[in-house]
Amino acid sequence: MADVSGNARKRAHPEEDASNSQKRSRSNHGSPVPAQGGSATGKVDIDKMVAAARAKAEAVRARLQSARGGATPPVPPTEASPSPTPPAPSPAMSRLEQMKARVAAATGRANAAPPQRPPAPASPYHPTAFDDEGLNKARGGLDVGLHPALLAETTPEIRGGKGRQPGKGNRRNELRDNRARLDLSGPSIEEIRNNPYFDPSLGPKATMAKPRHAKQLVFNQKGKYIQQAAALRRQAQLEAMKKRIAERARQAGIDEDMDIEKAFVVPAPPALEWWDEGLVNGDGYAAIDDSQNLKVDTADSIITRYIQHPVLIEPPQDKHVPVAKPMYLTPKEQAKIRRQRRMADLKEQQAKIRLGLEPAPPPKVKKSNLMRVLGEEAVKDPTAVEARVNREIADRRDKHEHMNEERKLSKEERHEKLAAQQEKDAALGIHVSVYRIDNLASGRNRFKISRNAEQNALTGICVMHPKFNLLIVEGGSHSIKNYRKLMLNRIDWTENPGPDAVKEGNREAQAAWLSTEDEKGELKDFSHNSCTLLWEGQAKARAFRKWLGARVCETDSAAKEALSRAKMENFWTLAKSAKPSEF
Repeated sequence: MADVSGNARKRAHPEEDASNSQKRSRSNHGSPVPAQGGSATGKVDIDKMVAAARAKAEAVRARLQSARGGATPPVPPTEASPSPTPPAPSPAMSRLEQMKARVAAATGRANAAPPQRPPAPASPYHPTAFDDEGLNKARGGLDVGLHPALLAETTPEIRGGKGRQPGKGNRRNELRDNRARLDLSGPSIEEIRNNPYFDPSLGPKATMAKPRHAKQLVFNQKGKYIQQAAALRRQAQLEAMKKRIAERARQAGIDEDMDIEKAFVVPAPPALEWWDEGLVNGDGYAAIDDSQNLKVDTADSIITRYIQHPVLIEPPQDKHVPVAKPMYLTPKEQAKIRRQRRMADLKEQQAKIRLGLEPAPPPKVKKSNLMRVLGEEAVKDPTAVEARVNREIADRRDKHEHMNEERKLSKEERHEKLAAQQEKDAALGIHVSVYRIDNLASGRNRFKISRNAEQNALTGICVMHPKFNLLIVEGGSHSIKNYRKLMLNRIDWTENPGPDAVKEGNREAQAAWLSTEDEKGELKDFSHNSCTLLWEGQAKARAFRKWLGARVCETDSAAKEALSRAKMENFWTLAKSAKPSEF
C-alpha cells in the first residue's frame, strides 16, 4: 500500500523474475535478449509451454469434477507431460512464442478425450449441465469445429473468492452451449395431433416427407387394343343401322321424332350471294377467275360515276326511348297549383266585369249564407226564399253532372282510344311469347285464351295436340305483359270445371282427348296440368296477320304444317323436347 500511484493493485508479470527487476536489454531486431540461464533455442521452451498448458487444462477439469460432486480419480500424467507441475515459462520468451504455446496447449486440450460423466439434469442452469463437447462445436447447430485460437474463450473457469460461488460464472457459456444443442427435428405425431390448429383431414402423412419411389413399368395386357378396335367397329355398325332405319321410316311417311335435329341444322351458304349477283356473270364465285365475267367496268354495270344517296331511315332504337314523364308532385303541391290557377282565373273574370265586358254573375245563395245575402226578403217570406235556394242548388248540381257526361267518352270512342294505344305500343317493337300447355280439354280455359288475345290486339295461333298444346302470341310489350299474367297467374290449370256445352259440328267436340270426362263418365284428374313459358323475345315484324284461334292437329306433320306458314315450326320441336308429356 506504500505506492500511492496505485501500482500496488497491478499483479506482477509471470515471466518477470523477482531478483531481476531492472529493464532487460533489447537486441538489434527488437526482441529482448534471452536470459543467461535459458536455452539457446526456442524449441525446448515451446515443448515446456505445451506441457504446462496441458497440465493446467487437466487441473481445471479436475476442479470442475470436484465442483460437480463426482469423485473421479486424478488423471495420471502421460508421456507428453513428464511432470505434473511444469516449470515456469522463461522470461526471455518472446510474445510470439507465448502465443504459439497457448495455441498448442489449446489444441492438445481439444484433442484429449473427455472423461465419462453422468447424464446432465433437465435444468440448463445446473452446474453439471456444462458439457465439454460443446466447446468444439460451432454456435449455430452446424456441428463444425471451432478454430483452435477461439477455444481459449470457451474454457470454463471456476474462481473461488469473496463474493463468487463455484460454477456461477459459467452460466453464460452453459446457455450458449444449450442453444447450440437445440433439437431441430420436426414435431412428433402426438404434438401435431394436440395442436388446436391442425386439420385432421390432412393426416400425419401430409406433414412428413414422402419417400420417392421409382416408377414401375406397366405393360398393356394382351388383346387390349384388339378389344377397343372391335368396340369401334360395333359402334360404326350400330350407327349405320340407325341411318338405314331412319331412311326407311322417312320413305314410309313416319316422320315423327325424326327431324328434331334437322330443325337446328344451319343451312349451307349459297354459291353466289345476292349482293354479288349484279357484278358477276355466272352461277358461282368460280367465274371470277375469268376477267370477262366481271361486270365492273362494263356499260351495263351497276357501278357508275354517279353518287346515290339512300333514303334516310329512322334508327329503330329511337322507338324504345321511354317518354319523359312529368315531374311528380305531392298532394299539397297539386292543391297549391290548383288554388293559384283558380285564383288567377277569378281575378281575370273580375277584371272583365269591372270593364263591362261580362255581366256580373248572380249571387250564389246557399242555406248557410241565406240570411246574409237576402236579408229582409228572407225575413218577410222564409218559405219562398228556402224553396228558391233549393231550386238553385239543384240547378247547379244538374249543370255539374251534365258537364261531366259531356266530357265522358262513348263506347266507340273508348275502343278507338284503346286501339290507338295498342297500335302505338306495337309500333315500339313486336314481342313474341311461346307457351306450352299440357292439357287444354277445358273449354273455359280455351275461351279465356282466345278472348284475351283478341282484347289485347295479339296475333298468333294455338295448336292442340293429343300429347301437348302450343300457344304462340305476338304484339306490343304492354299487351304481352298482360297476357303473361293471364297465362301464368290468373288461370288455374289444375281445375276441371266439367263438361261444357259446345255447338254441334265443332271439330273440337269430336276429339275424344279434348273431353273433360273419361270413358266411365268421371272427371279427369288435372292436378298435374301446367303452363310453361318456353321462349320470349322480340321480332322484326308480325308473323301472323290475325289471331287464328285454336287448331286441332292429330299428328306432328299437321302441327308443323300449321306453323310452317309463319315459319315457326322450330317452336314445335322446342316444345316437344322441353318436357315429356304426361297425358
